Amino acid sequence: MLGLLVGCASNTPVPSVPGDYWRTGNHVHVRGPWDAIQPSSNVDAVIDQLCPAIMKLPRARDREYGQEYCGAIYSLGDGTYYASMPSPLGEPVPVGPANKKKCIPPRYVVDERGRPVVLGDFHSHPWSPSPMSPADRIAATQIWSIRIQFDRACTVMKLIPYLDSDARPGEVYLRKEKRWKLVGVIRPEDKRYGLVTAVGDE
Repeated sequence: MLGLLVGCASNTPVPSVPGDYWRTGNHVHVRGPWDAIQPSSNVDAVIDQLCPAIMKLPRARDREYGQEYCGAIYSLGDGTYYASMPSPLGEPVPVGPANKKKCIPPRYVVDERGRPVVLGDFHSHPWSPSPMSPADRIAATQIWSIRIQFDRACTVMKLIPYLDSDARPGEVYLRKEKRWKLVGVIRPEDKRYGLVTAVGDE
């Protein structure tokens, strides 16, 4: 039984193959756009659609028996953002319930209309509450400018890792009432471990 996918995407075109997602070696490829998500020039409008759409997919809400889905948010360089198809690909796991799920971020996005420029990846958790895990936050798992994660209750979180800066801390946000609230920072010395320092209410 296949486990769940964690999605990453990239800008390199790959040969046309059947299906909405597939693997080459350790890398996952996903197609776009996903027609369940309305494109927008406002990336937050795309992000706000992701969880409701994902939670309609098989086993997306089934807790220990659930499935993670992963994908990418990208543009074609024209200022409009799209979501890729969600992928359930992952490493093989034992059959039965599990209290931890892991998906593989897509490394490549394929869109027949042009060359995708990936902004970030997204993935779901089939439990609630389920905040962003340490494995989701460590520097080694960051590929894009942002990472979006949400649980079965559609609590949405965003990580901006700022991996290209040795001085700027990473930032962790919670989506509340269509706004992003800063809830934690990852100090430069903690990026390797994904350790979050909480930020108090203003």
